Amino acid sequence: MRVIAGTAKGTQLKTPEGMQTRPTADRVKEAMFSILQFDIPGRQVLDLFGGTGQLGIEAISRGAKSAVFVDAGESACRLIRENLRKAGMAEQARVIRSDYMEYLCRCREQFDLILLDPPYAEVFLENSIKKITEIDILRSGGIIVAERPVGKELPWEFPGYHRSKDYKYRKTLLTLYRKDGAGVTDYENCHLSGQL
Repeated sequence: MRVIAGTAKGTQLKTPEGMQTRPTADRVKEAMFSILQFDIPGRQVLDLFGGTGQLGIEAISRGAKSAVFVDAGESACRLIRENLRKAGMAEQARVIRSDYMEYLCRCREQFDLILLDPPYAEVFLENSIKKITEIDILRSGGIIVAERPVGKELPWEFPGYHRSKDYKYRKTLLTLYRKDGAGVTDYENCHLSGQL
């Protein structure tokens, strides 16, 4: 697992032992950040299911101003901090050990980009999107990116948000929800057919 592009390009990130964390495949990550490339520079990012930290680290490497990483596991938080140090990004990041819903309920800051890659078998994805769209933590024009397996459905409608078509890569789907207030990027318009 490595940083694909940007200031930390090529940095090898440490992966977890066992199967409690399922890192995003490099090809899916590359596709995700190709879609987001014009929405990253100078932005504040929330990596809500931090795991290894690779998604937030990739965002910082590509020009994000800062990132907050949230994970309920102590070992995952240690791993994120270690990977941030390896990538030279410790000063641009905060790692918070918390259940995702507890964090959302008490969060008082706003973000431009929220990355969601929770365990596939759980309902964390549906619950987190619903909560995020109910509270005021995403800035106008901000984006939620949800990663999920083919066959796992997500709602099309959330008040104040519009959803892109799905971007499919093999057995993985990426879905973007953008908070009303700004249009989709030209790159996103070019890919609304949904195939990566």
